[in-house]
Amino acid sequence: MAHLSNTASAEFTQDRTMILNMGPQHPSTHGVLRLLLEIDGERVVRMVPDIGFLHTGIEKTCEAKFYQQVVTLTDRIDYLCPMTNNLCYVLAVEKLLQLEIPERAVFIRVMLNELTRIASHLVWLGTHALDMGAMSVFLYCFREREDILRIFEMVSGQRMMTSYFRIGGLSLEPPLDFYGKVRDFVKLFPERIDEYENLLTSNRIWVDRTKGVARLSAEDCISLGVTGPALRASGVDWDLRRDMPYCGYDKFQFKVPVSNDGDVYARYLLRIQELRESISMVKQALDGLPDGPIKAEAPKVVLPDREKMKTQMEALIYHFKIVTEGFSVPAGEVYQAIESPRGEMGYYVVSDGTPKPYRVHMRSPSYANLQALEKMCVGRLLADVVAAIGSIDIVLGEIDR
Repeated sequence: MAHLSNTASAEFTQDRTMILNMGPQHPSTHGVLRLLLEIDGERVVRMVPDIGFLHTGIEKTCEAKFYQQVVTLTDRIDYLCPMTNNLCYVLAVEKLLQLEIPERAVFIRVMLNELTRIASHLVWLGTHALDMGAMSVFLYCFREREDILRIFEMVSGQRMMTSYFRIGGLSLEPPLDFYGKVRDFVKLFPERIDEYENLLTSNRIWVDRTKGVARLSAEDCISLGVTGPALRASGVDWDLRRDMPYCGYDKFQFKVPVSNDGDVYARYLLRIQELRESISMVKQALDGLPDGPIKAEAPKVVLPDREKMKTQMEALIYHFKIVTEGFSVPAGEVYQAIESPRGEMGYYVVSDGTPKPYRVHMRSPSYANLQALEKMCVGRLLADVVAAIGSIDIVLGEIDR
């Protein structure tokens, strides 16, 4: 998927076929993705994704920041699920530090992570439907997403780039009215999912455009590194929250939706079911939320409470040193994987014993899932490419980094 020269573009031109550029400005590519298509009439003969238009150098930038400063960079990897990236990174560093996280912080992390999954799926559903000509669904989905963004703003002060999770716990205790707002959303949201389904699930146009389109077999998914909803929609029952539990997910009851159809319609239905499971987990987190602190007892790593800084000289000193000098992490390396809305998100962190990471690498699900796009589209109509792109729910910021 490297950048293509004009010479390379001409190599697979044939007498009967035409080379067509789709993107990088095409609205349905969901970012600045360029697809170099070879078409025979309306049929796709070959496809080469061309990426890199959003490259930011975030991985290299991490090496110049203190461990606690890297959290703000992880928000920008996948800007539709920033808390998921926050969580993956802090879990990796906490492994190196061998930090014990309080139960209250664990439950709030799960609650916010599942709200993040819902918000991300709502953007996917709204834009996917809009690409296919269903505008009402887009408006409905963004109505509920707005409720979630307001909840995020309550706890972090930011709607999208939250940076709320911290190494060792959370940045702040949620405000008093936070839990009431979340509970209101939990009560409302199942009815909203029914509305989405009433508009799409049995809609003849939607079914015709998605059923049997862009199939992926389980073997194709495994060989191409596909993860997440696209993998489960092809019959592979694998979800890291259940199969490799992290952040207390083993304390929650939830089903992992699976389908054997492997087409665009199956990926749609599977994510709809995931919305229902996620809202159930948010309710479980609310009902089972324990009392206690939201930060680990690690004064040389975790910033002290402001009240302590006013009365304890040691707390003031630790605060000053952490902010100005960072904190050292034991030398070693760790890989932490979690289930993001798009699949397996992994952070590989290497420490050389200093306050700054030696290396941070992100294993992004969108990058791997994009490899399957050619397999999904070759032999299909050009019009099906839009449906295929939407069904794998890629985010270009995560791919390019």
